[in-house]
Amino acid sequence: MKELFYRGEWQFMTTLTILLVITTVWIICHFIIAYTSKQTNQEKYLRRIGYVKTMGLFTMLFGICGQMMGFYDLFQIIEERTKLELELTPEMIMHSIKMTLIVTIYGILIYLISLMFIASTLIKNKVESLNST
Repeated sequence: MKELFYRGEWQFMTTLTILLVITTVWIICHFIIAYTSKQTNQEKYLRRIGYVKTMGLFTMLFGICGQMMGFYDLFQIIEERTKLELELTPEMIMHSIKMTLIVTIYGILIYLISLMFIASTLIKNKVESLNST
């Protein structure tokens, strides 16, 4: 895991990890508040849970941005090597493309974590049960 972290450009991976921690804390904090609250303001809680999806989407887009930066670096290296007439094998290119995918996959995984529809469903059920009693 540590090796993937450094291969995926540590600057992007560190930022994505910080965003993962923020997203996870946001989910846990607001889910606990919404689930234990006696208030029945469903829209307020669902809107706050909805912010998690926005944070997750931002994280995924940040991962895609990291991949685009990796592609830019790859194309720059290809250009330099061809100008200097150095050897450029398909294995080198495929390895570089594989490394650029690490950041995107990490960003997508964080986005999937943020799509916690089960949390909003449980809150809806809790609010409905409070309203019916």
